[in-house]
Amino acid sequence: MKSKTARIVAALYVVCLAAPAPSAPAQEGDERARIEAALPARAQVRPRKPRKLLIFDLNVGYPGHPSIKTANLAFELMGKKTGAFDVVVSRDPAVFEAESLRQFDAVFFNNTVGNQFTDPALRRNLAEFVVAGGGLMGVHGATVGFTRWPGAIEDWQEFGLMIGGRGAAHADAEEKVYLRNEDPDHPLAQVFGGTGFEHADEFFRVGDPYARGRQRVLLSIDNEKTARLQGKDRVQRFREDDDYALSWIKQYGRGRVFYSTMGHQPRDFWDPRLLRYYLAAAQYVLGDLDAPATPSALLTPAMRAQERLGLRLGLEAYTFHRISLVEMMDRASELGLAYIGGLSFQRVAPDIPKNLDPSLTDSEIEYVRMKLASAGLRMLTYFIQDIPGDEDGCRRVFDFARRLGVETLMTEPKLEALDMVERYADRYDIKVALHNHDRNASPNYWSPEAILKVCKGRSKRIGACADIGYWIRDGIDPVAGVRKLGSRLITLQLHDLNERSPKGRDVPWGSGKGETEKLIRTIQRLRHLPTMVGLEYSDKFEDNTPEVRACIAFFNDLSIRMAGRR
Repeated sequence: MKSKTARIVAALYVVCLAAPAPSAPAQEGDERARIEAALPARAQVRPRKPRKLLIFDLNVGYPGHPSIKTANLAFELMGKKTGAFDVVVSRDPAVFEAESLRQFDAVFFNNTVGNQFTDPALRRNLAEFVVAGGGLMGVHGATVGFTRWPGAIEDWQEFGLMIGGRGAAHADAEEKVYLRNEDPDHPLAQVFGGTGFEHADEFFRVGDPYARGRQRVLLSIDNEKTARLQGKDRVQRFREDDDYALSWIKQYGRGRVFYSTMGHQPRDFWDPRLLRYYLAAAQYVLGDLDAPATPSALLTPAMRAQERLGLRLGLEAYTFHRISLVEMMDRASELGLAYIGGLSFQRVAPDIPKNLDPSLTDSEIEYVRMKLASAGLRMLTYFIQDIPGDEDGCRRVFDFARRLGVETLMTEPKLEALDMVERYADRYDIKVALHNHDRNASPNYWSPEAILKVCKGRSKRIGACADIGYWIRDGIDPVAGVRKLGSRLITLQLHDLNERSPKGRDVPWGSGKGETEKLIRTIQRLRHLPTMVGLEYSDKFEDNTPEVRACIAFFNDLSIRMAGRR
């Protein structure tokens, strides 16, 4: 029997970039020439490091689109010419063994129809690769990947949530539509020159779990212009809301996701406009092209201002710790937020009376991931009082955070555990923000000076979770505190208090003694941007929603004013 490594090596083949063999059909050589003539001259951004893109093009129960080979060749040539990435192509599920998957920065599901693999371990590897920060890209038939074909019967719900939609309903394969450019200034969509355009293709109209509250739509069908283009009174109806998104991005945990329905026709991959778009998309999922992915339904003027400022407002779980995590997600969605922080002593759900901690099973962690995705939320931070200093205990905490897409752990570990914690922070690329209570409860972390002392000489991933409420009660000026911390400020739990004393109580932001506006302006000006501006309201737990709304309104108004003066 072959070893696992041998099977993985056998599963891969690097596509040769040489010219086709003399026996290749003339059409193949013609396609190559057309692609080469249409390739972008350069990458949209310089890669931060050498990048490796896995193209997976297995079809099951379906013969496969003729455009698959064309797309593979286009991406190979595009990666080589621009220096943006190297390509590896596989049709063997063994490539999703964890050992293999680690070598890639992103996976491109190229027109994958049918149930590619059913092994639960391989599926878990793919989901956790994405949620931990790997990229996922799909075109056309990828929306019916991991379905039983024919019939597109759902077989892996989490993949549908990751890719952003399901189904393959369409008109004819040469349908002419007018594409609306919904976000002309977006780093991906700006390649179209700020306008929409006509295009002929087989355009899928996807269904659930597609929702504008879960993804950032970049291109969609302009129904009015398309009806005129087709000489009809109205477009053919596939959805009651007539919302026909054709391309979008999203984040699944820390992972970057891109999908486009264009890709049925081989000519799509020698169209200069689409090649520029797909290059930008590849650089986005690979981690080089930064682009906002706030879901379209949340794109208020305030949210756009916060994107420009680099500030992410999120709900800290302690604000609603008396209800379950799932119920708290509903509150966050109702409040128009895109981010939350997790809490180790909060119950998961009414029907899962366990706390959100590393003792959760694989299926329970998957449940939390899918609930977050369904709500259009990301869990940016996670509070756990202590991270053990032993190897196994420390690994369990970091592995748990990685599997939920957490960027920053907030914690108060024992000093002797910091060496181990630092090692795992670097290994997992997860930041650790040392949290402060008051000087008695947190003698090692209570002040900026104390934090700087324990962080001296340590990784840049170790720093402070500044709990502003405790700072104010301990007589620490918040503005001076964040200035002193500098780059060691990792995340923020923001409070405003009615008085600067140990008796201070939470009040809506901007109405107390915390100089909240000055603090936020200082943080943004210093450019040491926190993982999250955490909204933690530690009062009136029986019903503090009105106060929470007031804090959000204050932050939104301030964001617009700040962004307008840049």
